[in-house]
Amino acid sequence: MAERPPSVRGPLRPLELAAAAVLGGVTVALAVLGWILPHASAIQALGAVPMGLVAQRYRPRAVLAATVAGCVVSFLVAGTGPAYSVVVCAIVGGLVGDVKRRGRGRWTVVAATAVVAPALAGVADLMLLVFAASRKLTLDQIRNLGRGVTGVAGRLPLLHGAADRANHLLDTAIRDWWATVAVVVVIGLAASVAAAWVIVGAVLDRLEWMVPEDRMEAPDDPRPIAPLPVSLRDVHVRYPQAASDALDGVSFALEGPDLVALVGANGSGKSTLARVLAGRPPTAGEVVRAGAAGLGKRGGTAVISQRPESQVLGVRVADDVVWGLPADAAVDVEQLLDLVGLGGMAARETTTLSGGELQRLAVAAALARRPKLLLSDESTAMIDEQGRKDLTSLLARLPRTAQMAVVHVTHRAEEAAAADRVVRLAGGRLLEGVGDSFPPFADPGPTGSTPARRGPLGDRRAGVLVVEDVSHTYADGTPWAQPALHGINLSVGEGDGLLIVGGNGSGKSTLAWVLAGLLEPTSGRCLLDGRPVTRQVGAVALAFQHARLQLQRPTVRSDIKAAAGIGSDAVPAALAEVGLDAEFADRRIDQLSGGEMRRVALAGLLARRPRVLILDEPLAGLDPSSRAGLLSVLGRLRDEGLSLIVISHDLEGMGEVCDRTALLAQGRLQLHDYVPEPVSGGGPTP
Repeated sequence: MAERPPSVRGPLRPLELAAAAVLGGVTVALAVLGWILPHASAIQALGAVPMGLVAQRYRPRAVLAATVAGCVVSFLVAGTGPAYSVVVCAIVGGLVGDVKRRGRGRWTVVAATAVVAPALAGVADLMLLVFAASRKLTLDQIRNLGRGVTGVAGRLPLLHGAADRANHLLDTAIRDWWATVAVVVVIGLAASVAAAWVIVGAVLDRLEWMVPEDRMEAPDDPRPIAPLPVSLRDVHVRYPQAASDALDGVSFALEGPDLVALVGANGSGKSTLARVLAGRPPTAGEVVRAGAAGLGKRGGTAVISQRPESQVLGVRVADDVVWGLPADAAVDVEQLLDLVGLGGMAARETTTLSGGELQRLAVAAALARRPKLLLSDESTAMIDEQGRKDLTSLLARLPRTAQMAVVHVTHRAEEAAAADRVVRLAGGRLLEGVGDSFPPFADPGPTGSTPARRGPLGDRRAGVLVVEDVSHTYADGTPWAQPALHGINLSVGEGDGLLIVGGNGSGKSTLAWVLAGLLEPTSGRCLLDGRPVTRQVGAVALAFQHARLQLQRPTVRSDIKAAAGIGSDAVPAALAEVGLDAEFADRRIDQLSGGEMRRVALAGLLARRPRVLILDEPLAGLDPSSRAGLLSVLGRLRDEGLSLIVISHDLEGMGEVCDRTALLAQGRLQLHDYVPEPVSGGGPTP
């Protein structure tokens, strides 16, 4: 059984609010769909599953919050019917989930139902008593329906007497409606809970391992907000179920407005140190600061995470910048957007932004809080080369212009070189002699692949994957239409290595989804071996920007088995193909570093033997050693005949696995068949 977080008190935590909002929204969607679609009322019963998940993992007040919000939304959208369905789903799912959370059995469910069912029956009677007009309408509908059924049945000689008795029972039930409603509610709820215990309970048991953890969570601190100065003294941090400390005896002080670069290999503890600075209590050791960290509050601590989509909450760009701030907060949204390179995009919907644009938006939202401590965890990883330079320059200016301390987690030497101090971690420990100068990164050495081994551009095999005049517009035909691709033509042959480059928002990820058959283009076609790729989903494998989103099981072994449809015996061979030892098979996914997650996701994809492999920003957030290892794997796969398409802002080493480059700009293919030279540094952008 998965380890549970310790019990908490007080207001709902951010993680509880987020879960209540998302899973409550799923229940609302199911309730409304079941109400408006013909013959689909059974869909409403599925709403008990998300409510059960909330109840299983969080406090009852989270279920209450999800229920109240869900009732309001469903009532505004479709009226009282879906709202009542949300309440029923909350009660049924909540009962089952809460019993599962407490580790009890079916007799606890029986006892809870015996208490809740009469109470719910009383509420139903009271509502019908108060809303007399609705009661009369409901009872008239039941009477008319019953009369219609018995009228048809009464025409049959054998059923004439039965129809008369049924009419008598119907009249009695309507006359004593309060008793009828109570009996129906009690029996209906008991039957629903019994069914949910079997069906919903099985789902909850299957998802038992997947207990989310808010790694930024910090206890309430009643002191005034004052994140600086802060001093860490012999700090240790160990995550649940981990075999070793993520931070091991770290002592570190941050006094005033400086830019501090935090460097080290994947898994060295950099992000964990940033979380402690943000207010997360350590497992052991002491954190001394002037006041409260004030995470997310004005004048406190702001965090820009590795995954910007997890921080963006507003529907529009302008809404997200001020999300969570007091209504009277003076924020110059346009100035902030200009500062991060999103000028003129205040009215854009956040769902239309690229990964790099989302990262810039996260920076703007953090700066809107005027923090005294800004924590940047690989905030440049998803941004193009010019954007990285601009953001690095901005971070370097903030200590002087805004009297703000900035801690920037990075793998890039040029970004660390701009810092006032450089702190290096290895294995959860601070290395000696840090703080005065930039400690050089380890030389990644040769990648194990040879550069650009393909023949002349005109001497290529017929295309395995062919794109013919493809265009795509999101929300096509609506006022919110957003063009993403325009007239794309390209061909990828067997064993080819194609690098797709371009600025943020140029359409690279959209093109990747089209190539993988996951997105039907608005016009044009994408063919794999002469057939539409949308009919061969899986034959073109796509590795996401964020590998963690692709890993859906608790352990490496179970994830590869599920992704590739192979047995346990084949997992070691799949791991070996991406350069990982067989012992990784029994590791938990959440204990892997970023580079290891990428390799595990890649192992699951390759074990399915795809015709083409697409990698979206495969080097983002990887340290030099992990980069070298991944490039070595890609080079070997190409040697074995696999066609590769790599989407990346980062050209370092790409000449060793790709011999053609397609440059996208504003959704148009500007340059094709450029052959990059193999590089060992940060080579030029074509």
